[in-house]
Amino acid sequence: MSYGQGGPQSQWDPWKRNSEQPWTSGATDPTPDWAALAEASESRNKRRRLLLIGGGVLATLGVGTAVAMAVVSANGSDEASNRPSSSLPATADLPSASATPSFAPTSAPPPLDPKEFVSSKAKDSAPNGPDIMFPGRQLTMGSAVYKKAAKADTTNCVTAVQGTLPKVLTDNGCTRLMRVTYVKDGVAVTVGVAVFDTEAQALKAKGQADKSSIVKALTGTEAKSFCAGAICRSTTNSYGRYAYFTITGFTAGKDVTTKDTQVFAAGDGLAEFTFQQIRRRGETQASAAANQ
Repeated sequence: MSYGQGGPQSQWDPWKRNSEQPWTSGATDPTPDWAALAEASESRNKRRRLLLIGGGVLATLGVGTAVAMAVVSANGSDEASNRPSSSLPATADLPSASATPSFAPTSAPPPLDPKEFVSSKAKDSAPNGPDIMFPGRQLTMGSAVYKKAAKADTTNCVTAVQGTLPKVLTDNGCTRLMRVTYVKDGVAVTVGVAVFDTEAQALKAKGQADKSSIVKALTGTEAKSFCAGAICRSTTNSYGRYAYFTITGFTAGKDVTTKDTQVFAAGDGLAEFTFQQIRRRGETQASAAANQ
C-alpha cells in the first residue's frame, strides 16, 4: 500500500468529500499549506460571485423585456393613452356622456285649451240648456245663497231682450237665448246667455251693445214686479261663443241707486258665476277629448 508515493498527485479540494492535501516528498511535518488553501478558496468565491451576478443580469433583462413588450402591446391597443395631453383630441371631438340610447319622450301632451271647446259650434257639441248652465234650485256664492225663481229658453233671441239689444243679436246671428232669475233678500238678478256659432260673432255683439242693450227681467212668483219700469242695473260680457247679460233690481220695484251696493254685488256675482259655468263647460269637453 502506498501513501503519497507513485502515480499522479491528487488535487485537494476542501469542498469535496474524501479529498486531502498531498504530503510533500520526504517531509515529516503534516502541516498543510495555508496560503495555497486561502488562494484557492478566494478564487472559487470569485467565480461563484460572477455566476450569481451574471444570473441576476439575465433575470433583470428578462423582466425588462417583458415590461417593454407589455408597454408596446398596450401602445398597440390604445395609442392615445401614451400620448401627451396636447395631442389628445379636442373636447368637442370626444364622445359626450349623452351618447346613450335616446328614447321617445313619455311626458303627457300639453292640456287642451278649454276655451277652444266653447268658441265654435263645431267643437261645443255637449248638451246645453238653462238647467245645465244653471243647475239646482239655489246657488251658493260664499256666504250668499240665491234661490232660483224662474227660467226660460228660446231660439227667437229678440223676444227675450229689449232696447238696442234685439238688433245687435239679430245682426250677429244669435241662435239661442237662455234666461234664469235668482232672488235674495229683496234683490233679483236675471242672467241672459246668448249663443252664437262663433266666438267672433259673440265678441262683435258685445262690442256693439250699449247702455240701452238690456235683457228682459224674467219675473216669477218671488219677483213679480221685478224691473217693471224701475231703474235697474245691467252688465254685458262674453266668453267663447257666448255673450251674457245681467239685469239687477229690487223685487219691490223701487229704483236702484249707486248707493245700493247689494244690487251691484248680486249682479257682479251672477255675472262671474256665468263666466265660470261657460268655462267649466269648456274644461269638461276638453278633458273628454283628451281621454279619447
